[in-house]
Amino acid sequence: MAIFSVYVINKAGSLIYHYDHTSNRPEVEKTFSFPLELKLKIFDERVVVAFGERDGIKVGHTVLSVNGIPADGRCLKDGRDIIEVLNDEKKYPINIKFGRPKLTSNQRIMLASMFHSLFAFGTQLSPEPRSSGIEVLETDTFKLHCHQTMTGIKFVVLTDPRQTAVEMLLKKLYEIYADFALKNPFYSLDMPIRCELFDDNLKGALEQAERLGISNI
Repeated sequence: MAIFSVYVINKAGSLIYHYDHTSNRPEVEKTFSFPLELKLKIFDERVVVAFGERDGIKVGHTVLSVNGIPADGRCLKDGRDIIEVLNDEKKYPINIKFGRPKLTSNQRIMLASMFHSLFAFGTQLSPEPRSSGIEVLETDTFKLHCHQTMTGIKFVVLTDPRQTAVEMLLKKLYEIYADFALKNPFYSLDMPIRCELFDDNLKGALEQAERLGISNI
């Protein structure tokens, strides 16, 4: 069981806090001979796999490094173009690491805004009056749990599908928010949360929830 990340979204749909707790982005590193069997393309300024899944490497995976040199967009950290390096037979055999790219800050902000809109749609489409909106979204690899407070603040937690007692965790996160963010004289409502005590207590609650599973946190 694992808790992947936490998002806090204000009543206007803006992301005011994010924390990655556990990474669920497996990486695959292999040595290849020439010619490279995988079909690569440039997408969103990254080099991604377009065709030729093999050995755990999936379509959509991004080139993370070449011969231990990290990728920086479509180039390596040393400035060389990744596609040009991989097309050069003299560079082979070559070691390439693939994996899912981490979301950028702008992508997280966009996704938070999209979820805020979906939450509103869910509330309006519900056949029951005064619907609480989206509380759980489940996939085969993770669950999204959401708790909206009376003031419109949304706490969103992404977990392993097997993680238990998440409702209790969401309530605990709200208590931490009330105690260490709202009571902070330097914090303005709906603004990004930047508070060390909030960070430390949130991390502690997540670790305790993972350890105990069904816990009274």
